[in-house]
Amino acid sequence: MSMIKIVTTIFVLFAFFGCADKNKEVYNKPALYWYGEIVKKIKDFDLEEADNLYTSLSSEHVSSPLLPEAMMILAQAHMEEEEYLLANFYLDEYIKRFGSSKTSEYARYMKIRANFESFPNPNRNQQLLLDTMAQTKEFVDKYPNSKYRPMVETMFVKLKLGEYFMIKNIADLYTRIDKPEAAKIYQKQFDDSALKNAKMIKPNIPWYRSWFEE
Repeated sequence: MSMIKIVTTIFVLFAFFGCADKNKEVYNKPALYWYGEIVKKIKDFDLEEADNLYTSLSSEHVSSPLLPEAMMILAQAHMEEEEYLLANFYLDEYIKRFGSSKTSEYARYMKIRANFESFPNPNRNQQLLLDTMAQTKEFVDKYPNSKYRPMVETMFVKLKLGEYFMIKNIADLYTRIDKPEAAKIYQKQFDDSALKNAKMIKPNIPWYRSWFEE
């Protein structure tokens, strides 16, 4: 066999076994291993791989005390990347599994904050707005002495203002499309609002959206 063929064969074998080792799946690792890998991936901004590692942690170590910690750091990481649906996934999982624990107070606050920050534009997603307002009321009732209460109540006021402008825009929309009965219902809600006489700054809507929303 010529030297070129020998070198080529060795190179192919190294490449093959190197790729096989690289793609080898890892199983049955301690919870601390998975947790450490999750933290490492978050630091590297590889949240997709961090989510995959969480799946391994949660499936192999259902009762590990590191599991709630992993849920919360993943929720926070996704919030920082404005991936609010994924953040809510981890927060919902946390509340469902550890809802009776003392730390669920922080998880519920984070869920409200994630929903609040997920509103990129005024006049969008009425149901999410109403659901988040309901969650703020529930939080205050459940944790009246919470240190997060002032932030939650501030978010509630801003959501209430958003609802006020949204109702008016819905009424105007129904008027434009010639649905007077529907317009009347929303106009009455607007007229009966406790915010009617408040001095407020109307949300700034870009000109290209104002054609459709004003």
